[in-house]
Amino acid sequence: MYEAFFNFLKPPFIRDIPEAELYINPGLEELCGRLGYVARNRLFAVITGDVGVGKSTAIRRFVTALDSNRYKVMYISDSALTPRNFYWEVLNQLGCEAKFYRGDAKRQLSKEMTILIESHKKTPVIITDEAHLLSREMLEEIRFLLNFKMDSYNPMSLILVGQSELKDTLKKQIYEAICQRIDLRYHLSPYDRQQTEEYLKKHLEYAGETREIFTDRSINAIYEFSHGVARKINKLTIACLMHAAQLQKRIIDDHMVRLIIEEEFDW
Repeated sequence: MYEAFFNFLKPPFIRDIPEAELYINPGLEELCGRLGYVARNRLFAVITGDVGVGKSTAIRRFVTALDSNRYKVMYISDSALTPRNFYWEVLNQLGCEAKFYRGDAKRQLSKEMTILIESHKKTPVIITDEAHLLSREMLEEIRFLLNFKMDSYNPMSLILVGQSELKDTLKKQIYEAICQRIDLRYHLSPYDRQQTEEYLKKHLEYAGETREIFTDRSINAIYEFSHGVARKINKLTIACLMHAAQLQKRIIDDHMVRLIIEEEFDW
């Protein structure tokens, strides 16, 4: 509805915007650069950030930039991930049928990793999303997974991505052995006020709109509500655009933004 009213060629605040059209702030650019370093050197990385700040966007951009002839990416997102399921999923993405018992599957994975590296000349990159939900059993398994060839060789890049509480979890004494193995830690922060404005303009340009739709004060109100969290920005701006289209208004001011916040988001 609002797309036609504003003459948008494409919806501006959707999740599946092509990587080339995404707004890339310095923090996300730095994260992608560091992840490239992790992939090249087969390191262990832990990436954290609050809900909706763009962790998945960063991972998507990072994976897209990898050379598929040099890297094999395996992505896992399972809130109830167990060691057996982990091995099953990784082996399945490698095109193998996993053995039933965990120990057998672990040895099978080591063998397949060696084949991938030595025969196919590819580096395995395993990304585990929603890692803040991993159980103690699964985190301990990651420790043993990294202890390859008596801790002298790392056959893969392993990247854990999770919400901010993952940092607190890994600080506990029982995970000290895992913490010592982390090669790269990065916490992705929300946008500041200027970046929030740049984000809005970039996505409106993607939709084919170069006119000023949001006033400076309305952007202030959007930032105050969202605290620079991309997902909150998206939800609020879509609601504002829908409301503006219904009222036949082509400019969104701070009064409209605050009205939408009060009526639709203040609960």
